[in-house]
Amino acid sequence: MKEAVLVVDGGGVASEGHGSRPVIEVAVGLLMRSDDTFLLTSRPLGKVYAGYWEFPGGKLECGESVEQALRRELREEIGVTIGAVHPWRQSLVDYPHAMVRLHFCKIHQWSGELQMLEGQNYRWEVVPVSCSPILPGTVPVLNWLEEEGLGRSGQR
Repeated sequence: MKEAVLVVDGGGVASEGHGSRPVIEVAVGLLMRSDDTFLLTSRPLGKVYAGYWEFPGGKLECGESVEQALRRELREEIGVTIGAVHPWRQSLVDYPHAMVRLHFCKIHQWSGELQMLEGQNYRWEVVPVSCSPILPGTVPVLNWLEEEGLGRSGQR
């Protein structure tokens, strides 16, 4: 069975597999608070899609598991140490600059104060989100949260 691909901004043709483009594996954390809000951060200046809002995370380094990468990335990007990592969903996104497989994980416990160590901004949001623009690979996640009844103020 072929993996569904979200094609963004004229990315490569995705109808017949992934072609010759290498797939970059990315760990993504959905930090979920008990009030049903979740954390979004802006992409820092100097990165592709700077200023777009997304869930924090980053690329897996050689030999890293999704959980290991997520723990490292969230310490490096936002200064928190996370508790249990709950793998949730995956999505393959074909951006013009890269083909990425996003491994989304829910996180309900963490320690440390949020620090935007890459100069990014952050917001605690609910669906529908009030920040814009949203990184294309993040849009399906917001839909999934809404379908599950999560991330809406006062509802579960």
